Amino acid sequence: MKILVLGSAAGGGFPQWNCACEGCRRARSGDPAAKPRTQSSLAVTVDGERWLLLNASPDLGAQLLANPQLHPRNDLRGNPISAALLTNADIDHVAGLLTLRESHPFAVYATPRVHGVLAGNSVFNVLNPELVARRPMELGEPFQPAGADGRPLGLEVEAFAVPGKVALYLEDASAGPGFGSVAEDTVALRIRPSDGSSDGFFYIPGCAGMPDWLADRLHGAPLVLFDGTTWTDDEMIRNGTGVKTAARMGHMPMSGPTGSMAAFAPLSVARKIYIHINNTNPALLEDSPERAEAEAAGWRIAHDGLELTL
Repeated sequence: MKILVLGSAAGGGFPQWNCACEGCRRARSGDPAAKPRTQSSLAVTVDGERWLLLNASPDLGAQLLANPQLHPRNDLRGNPISAALLTNADIDHVAGLLTLRESHPFAVYATPRVHGVLAGNSVFNVLNPELVARRPMELGEPFQPAGADGRPLGLEVEAFAVPGKVALYLEDASAGPGFGSVAEDTVALRIRPSDGSSDGFFYIPGCAGMPDWLADRLHGAPLVLFDGTTWTDDEMIRNGTGVKTAARMGHMPMSGPTGSMAAFAPLSVARKIYIHINNTNPALLEDSPERAEAEAAGWRIAHDGLELTL
């Protein structure tokens, strides 16, 4: 099974178009220690021919151009993407579907909640229903995703809820502290070959906490790609780029006693990779003390174009 990181940044990318924080300034200047990144998305395959897209970034067009594995093959029209799977309804995970509107047959998998969001916004009707199958996935029920033609992709996927919150544009302030969040609003994935040849990996681009049941589930995993949005909980407030904490946005910080580095320390995960990293996070900078601390704790910081094999 091959995993290709198409985009590794959080919403807005790195550098973010309207941000002049230190990291974004360095990325714009061409500093080799501040490599630009597009918004979070992965692609997975077992045969190198048909790929499952995990989240459809607004940068998807550029990501497809940057990765020859996902270029059209021998037919005049076509693309190796056979299906797309969405972990939530965030803009940085669904807007890229609009890039796939040029009469390309594929399937879209999402929870009923996310499918309802797509159905409620008529702009997604550009995905021709005669070509693009919208298929629900139920939490806690492993399934084998297939392309629009019904042929399985050789993968088994299990989606399950993790702590988080509803997408920003769907928040309902009248609904209490959770802003109307439900379990289907923040989904993690376990993906492995359907033939059992590998234990697979976990993809968790958004997560607000590490309850005991999640720690138990991740213990001993061969590979986890995990939410690396911020370094500290108050990062954006402290540097003047925002007014919300990581927790308010539905994310764990990397550092600190309640951060993800501390939570993962006893879990014996073989490979730990941070993904969905905000432009303000100093761990993006290869020469920063924060990067050194994360690497010393056994973490790798994802970058666009990173290829992994299981």
